[in-house]
Order: sequence, then C-alpha cells, then structure tokens
Amino acid sequence: MPIYNALSALPNGEPSPWGDPIKISYGQRDVLLYAVGIGSTDLRFTYEGHPDYSVFPTFPIRWGGIGAPIDEQHIPRSPLPLMIDAERYLSVEKPLPLEGTVTLKSRIVGVHPRGKGYGFVECETLVTDLDGEVCVRMANGSFRRGVQELGDIEPFTGSGQTFSSKIEVPGKMPDVMLETRISVNQAQIYRLSGDYNALHIDPAAANFGGFEEPILHGLCTLGHVANMLLGAFC
Repeated sequence: MPIYNALSALPNGEPSPWGDPIKISYGQRDVLLYAVGIGSTDLRFTYEGHPDYSVFPTFPIRWGGIGAPIDEQHIPRSPLPLMIDAERYLSVEKPLPLEGTVTLKSRIVGVHPRGKGYGFVECETLVTDLDGEVCVRMANGSFRRGVQELGDIEPFTGSGQTFSSKIEVPGKMPDVMLETRISVNQAQIYRLSGDYNALHIDPAAANFGGFEEPILHGLCTLGHVANMLLGAFC
C-alpha cells in the first residue's frame, strides 16, 4: 500500500528546490505533428510556409513537471496507468522559437490528498530560450490513484501550496458554443508527440488503470479545446 509523507517531502510547506536545468530540442516536424495531434487545420500551425507560421501555444504543455526533484522515499511513484493529468496552467510570456533548444526547470510546490486513496502532486515549470528569457510558465497537477492490485494510497496530511481554485459557473448563457469531432485514432496520433503512457493505447494497461479501454490523453483534449478557442476568437 503506497504511503505518502508530504510533510517530510515539503518541510514547512515550502516548495522543493528547483531541479537541474534540462535542455529540450525540437524541430519543425515536432511542431507540425503536435498541431495535427490536437486536431488543428489552421495553416498558421500546420504549414511551415504560411506567413504567420508559429508554434501552437500549448505545444510545451507536456513538458510540465519534467525534472522536478521528487523524493521517492516520501512520494512514491505510481505506475503510469495510475497517473492522470488533473490540472494544467500555462502562461505564454514570449512565443517559443519555431525550432531549436530551450531550457526548462521544475520543482514540486504541493502534495495533497484527494479523496479516499488518492494523491495529488503539483509542480511548477519555467521554460526559457537561449537568451535566458522566460517563454512559458506552467503548473501541473498529477492525479495518482490506488487500485486493488497495489492498494489505495494511505490517508496522509498534505503540504505546500496549490494552484487549484474553485471556479464559479457563470449564471448566463455561454459566449460561444463550439463542437468538434475527435478521430478514433487521435490518441495514436497525439502520442507521437512524446506522451507514450500505455494507458492511452494498450488495452491491458487501461484495464490495470480501471478503464474498459484505452482513453484519450487529457492533454490532447486540452489541445483540442485550445484549438477551438483560438479559431473562434483569434
């Protein structure tokens, strides 16, 4: 049965130290493949010859939390099928280069219980360009579950801060209503951008995680929504 000790991992509720900087290189093909993976047909993001060709704003979202110094003695890792993206926050301070190398660093800011047998780990990530300027600020929450084979996560006391906030549903009709169709093989396409969690393609892994069949990446769904909103308002 997994045991979390958030108070030891984050003494006094302070964030962990920043992890070592990590260099990430990407090229034109990576940028185009991501855009197709989130259902974009906008030539600004899918055709390198477009006069306004640019990197889709959520392109770096999957880098959130990479390199965060996780104390596995106090925050045991869960098998990938039991880890699900729960929340993401992204602020684009400066457009990413069309291709090249960026540097990212991450740290853990909070570890909290979430219901019976579940844990929630939050990280903060900064992405900087070759000039050292911050391009993207991100926060992500990883939802970690227990299952019969491993046992639930033992109840524990949380520590640190949280980026989660309660959102009040406006008491009015939406400003815009949008619909899209997600292809049956969208998960197979999206995973080519680097999210190889077997939960999204392997029936056995999905069953281990408590699902009847592989599920679509949450970040792929997020990308589809971002794509629709950009199309409607930008």
